[in-house]
Amino acid sequence: MAPDEPSSTSFPEIRVPAALTFAGLALGLIAGLLLRGSAAEAPVLAVVQPLGTLWLRGLQMTILPLVAALLFTGVVQTVAAAQAGALARRTLGLFALVLGGGAVMTAIALPLLLDAFPIPAAAVTALGGGATAEPGTVPGMAEFVLSLVPGNVIEAAAANAMVPVIVFFGLFALAATRLAAPQRDLLAQFFAAVAAAMMVVIGWVLALAPLGVFALALPVAAQSGSAVIAALAHYIVMVSAMGLAILVLGYVLAMAGARQPLGRFARAVAPSQAVAFSTQSSLASLPAMLAACRALGLRQASGDFVLPLAVALFRATSPAMNVAVVIYVAYLTGMPLTATTLAAGVGVAFATTWGTISLPGTISFIASTGPIALAMGVPLEPLALLVAVEMLPDIMRTLGNVTMDVAVTATVDRRGR
Repeated sequence: MAPDEPSSTSFPEIRVPAALTFAGLALGLIAGLLLRGSAAEAPVLAVVQPLGTLWLRGLQMTILPLVAALLFTGVVQTVAAAQAGALARRTLGLFALVLGGGAVMTAIALPLLLDAFPIPAAAVTALGGGATAEPGTVPGMAEFVLSLVPGNVIEAAAANAMVPVIVFFGLFALAATRLAAPQRDLLAQFFAAVAAAMMVVIGWVLALAPLGVFALALPVAAQSGSAVIAALAHYIVMVSAMGLAILVLGYVLAMAGARQPLGRFARAVAPSQAVAFSTQSSLASLPAMLAACRALGLRQASGDFVLPLAVALFRATSPAMNVAVVIYVAYLTGMPLTATTLAAGVGVAFATTWGTISLPGTISFIASTGPIALAMGVPLEPLALLVAVEMLPDIMRTLGNVTMDVAVTATVDRRGR
């Protein structure tokens, strides 16, 4: 790996049946509603519920090794990109500001939004199981800081203590960038291979997503009725609102940071947004984003460098929307949220977003929200059901990403003149 260019990690192509998964959700809800209160409900649930639990465990077992491998490769790629020169460092600094700011914004805004527009009580019962967690002792600042450094990383991993595990692998990756090229490349290739292998495993598990989601949705609908539909609709609106906020901030950044008139920027970025809406892929939107940069009068060197780097390392909406998912699940399950738990969630969301950029949306959902939930002590079970409707918030994710990519490129171009 040359020190003056970012490393590129090749991952196997994984196709996730998003439409079939959504169909599995719909069929599970319909079947559960039809079985509700009937004599066949108990025998059917006795068979279906273990299948759903088995599929959920298949997802859970991949989270920690996948996150460790992706975090390592993400840190190595970011450090390599930063060594490319002043333009790269300015770009990465702006990336970090947007990603961190988005996560902090959600941690502050979404609890206020959920207090103003609370989750319907029936919806809480539907997706959260009606369970209310007992408030625990809020750790002090000294206790929280001490918990960041694991005394035994194997023990921390076994306990699903995600924050100290991420700290360890982040430091390990930074240390690896200081090694001689042969050693550094060997480690980078090892972790890239681990990430690729784990994604193959996740691909196998998600290939069964229509059946797994069906097995999870049927008991939920049988036990809670049609309230689950209202719960999912409320969830989609709330999480998408955080993505919409990032999209709006893209326009604000273009006006304030790049001095672009609002109308001109909106006209230039509209074709990119159309491609993003239809494909849900930032990579597929790259040619349209390059055309938007030309329409805005940006230097070709800026667009040719910043946009590919943004597609490789930057997903503006990820920390904000991933933190939103976990906060929503916390409200569903009655988990108390403190400043410490929110800070842990923000930190993990920021750290893990660098490694999950080029993954398909459904896999990115599992790889990104799972570690945040573990760090905040939020149950993982609702995530397996919410993944079935991720295809809808993912539209807002891609729209926000594409808009912010062009806004960041215009800002970097302006600052570099």
